[in-house]
Amino acid sequence: MTDLIPPAFDPPAFAPGSVWLVGAGPGDPGLLTLLALHALRQADHIVYDALVDERILDLANPAAVREFAGKRGGRPSPAQEDISLRLVELGRQGRKVLRLKAGDPFVFGRGGEEALALVAAGLPFRVVPGITAGLAGPAYAGIPATHRTANQAVILATGHSAGEGPDWAALAATKAPLILYMAWRGLGDIAQALMAGGLEPETAVAVICDATTPRQKVLTSTLRSCARDLADSGLAPPAIIVIGAIAELHDTLGWLGVAGHD
Repeated sequence: MTDLIPPAFDPPAFAPGSVWLVGAGPGDPGLLTLLALHALRQADHIVYDALVDERILDLANPAAVREFAGKRGGRPSPAQEDISLRLVELGRQGRKVLRLKAGDPFVFGRGGEEALALVAAGLPFRVVPGITAGLAGPAYAGIPATHRTANQAVILATGHSAGEGPDWAALAATKAPLILYMAWRGLGDIAQALMAGGLEPETAVAVICDATTPRQKVLTSTLRSCARDLADSGLAPPAIIVIGAIAELHDTLGWLGVAGHD
């Protein structure tokens, strides 16, 4: 499997006692970076998230220890502090530790918290960015994050926060399209807050489930009816939710599933 990495690629050494925070992308193994693939092949201990695709784990060093550290809403999950402490423990054991995260480590991936823990422990680390689901999911649904005639800005936001959460009225006032992570449970309240903040009830909404995987499904709706339509759809998270004019382009530009693009 080493032939997957081209000879011209000269990656940095993965030193024992170091921790790499690596983005695995949103699901499709083809969206892995070469540096992420190199890390998978070199690591001897992999601490991975719940949303990391099994096909990506299959690319790892067969001798590597795989340790699940997934966090899923509404299910028993390890505390973030415990995950950070585990990375420190493994690094101090002299392991080549790969913290494998779905998407990008620094885009709603808590990679910043883990990096701070490694700095506090004096452990060397590297960050390998990954393609975040908030950009790849819409792209695989035929929704450009920016389109010259529709928007000059886009806002990435989380529907679930350890703090008070976004100021939805303030975001609505920008009129910029929103790309929401972890907003499944709160979509009804979010939609109401956005409409109260000035967004039109007929604003387009697209819900992209299992983005970039063979299971990807897309539900299109409006701000007025999206919560009801989602409840009636039979779909399930994980999902990326797009709100704004760019979501309308799915009907025209949706390419996944078209002949030759399965």
